[in-house]
Amino acid sequence: MKWYFIDSGANTGAYNMEFDMAITGACKTDEAVVRFYRWQPYCISLGKYQDEGSINKVLAEHDGIDTVLRPTGGRAVLHSEELTYSVVMHTDFENTPQFIYREINCALKEGLVLYHPAFGESALEHKQPDFRNTYKQSSGLACFAATAKNELKLDHRKLIGSAQRKIGNKILQHGSIICGSFHLKIAEYLNLPE
Repeated sequence: MKWYFIDSGANTGAYNMEFDMAITGACKTDEAVVRFYRWQPYCISLGKYQDEGSINKVLAEHDGIDTVLRPTGGRAVLHSEELTYSVVMHTDFENTPQFIYREINCALKEGLVLYHPAFGESALEHKQPDFRNTYKQSSGLACFAATAKNELKLDHRKLIGSAQRKIGNKILQHGSIICGSFHLKIAEYLNLPE
């Protein structure tokens, strides 16, 4: 398999999601693509099946924060001080979506350990939460509120938020590697009960 690397810099939410879909459409059977990017302006992305009414778009726009719907699942993420990755590759009998998800997160851990040895303490989540119940709770509107099976966690907290979607015989997976604390402001933009 031939791997391609793209560093596409900082772009709008719409551009980033369209770029991921274009890569997915163009990826050939013997190819895989890894892309790193950022968001300018900051952007709230919602998972493919998340209700757009779960965020206060008027407040986000007032504060100069973009909004976009992701082609993958998951919940709301405030993309700010972070590095975002996407991986596109084909699935087959051996490379199932679950296997790919786990292997990508293992590779991300190796990269983080190269950055700083303290990330060697991170681990993959072994349990899958009951997302039906999680999504019914107010806290379930935000991606980093729950850790899915095979996502990286450190000190019992999600370290990298990832989402995946199978499109035909291809997988698009992307996620957020948080580098600051601005993402915590997501609660200000969610339409939550008092």
